[in-house]
Amino acid sequence: MSRAARFKLGVIKRTVELTIDGISVEVPEGATILDACNKLGVVTPTLCYLSTLTPVNACRVCVVEVEKARVLAPACSRRVEPGMVVHTDSERVRHSRKMVFELLSSSVDMSLVSGEVKGWIESYGTDAARYGPPAPPTEAGERDARHAGHHHAVDGSVAETVAQPVKIDNDLYVRDYARCILCYKCVEACGEDAQNTFAIAVAGRGFDARIATEFDAPLTDSACVYCGNCIGVCPTGALMPKSEYDLRQQGRWDEARQKVTQTVCSFCGVGCNLDLTVQDNAIVRVDSPLEHSVTRGHLCIKGRFGFQHVQNLPD
Repeated sequence: MSRAARFKLGVIKRTVELTIDGISVEVPEGATILDACNKLGVVTPTLCYLSTLTPVNACRVCVVEVEKARVLAPACSRRVEPGMVVHTDSERVRHSRKMVFELLSSSVDMSLVSGEVKGWIESYGTDAARYGPPAPPTEAGERDARHAGHHHAVDGSVAETVAQPVKIDNDLYVRDYARCILCYKCVEACGEDAQNTFAIAVAGRGFDARIATEFDAPLTDSACVYCGNCIGVCPTGALMPKSEYDLRQQGRWDEARQKVTQTVCSFCGVGCNLDLTVQDNAIVRVDSPLEHSVTRGHLCIKGRFGFQHVQNLPD
């Protein structure tokens, strides 16, 4: 038996050694600071980052301090370098993260973020109230009609918000952009990272930036194929299955009574795995595990929304 037959051949990766919070760590060349932090077990907050999507550096809550660098670096995308010295909990880092969480909390409804994110917000001692009371919600379509580059004047008496009515224009999912933090995850999932439909993008500039379809067309007239992959990656509940939204509006959504069951989609032979959220013996939401080699968290319209044939839901 040849040596090549006895040993599995592969690409040998160089490693890079750096220091994080005084601890030396070695990671493969091309890894990010966040990868190195994860290897050490250093908890680093993230909002716009997801392992299956391309980092876009939008939220800036993962910033760390790199010695000899002028500005703080986003850990989710900054590649490691030999001899790099990183501080993840310096006064400068904590101040920056606190400011980001405060600005988000003052302008966006963060009530449906995960318990982990709520823990981060609390741990940094954020005080969104210091920016003043929230501004009243805008009328339906008002933010969508604002022109790029135009900034309306504010008097400073209230904290600007993205509060607006929920958009319900189909029976599959709703868009509650009062909860949108512009993390770009939905845009990435709709684009090259998953669906390649490119139905949505960020329109506008500054505080008027928002998620929009091409030419602000109604969702039903856009390129959207209703795969719901944008829902699967949304961290704030801005995008939500209609089944979940209706239960929440009725006050019947109860995670304590829910169970998640993993199964395989029966619509075709691809083998997509499904995580079925079941409450009161009825499927109320369908997702897919990020770690599954076939789906990587993504599904088609049938896999995510085509579950009514296995149950009889009350009217």
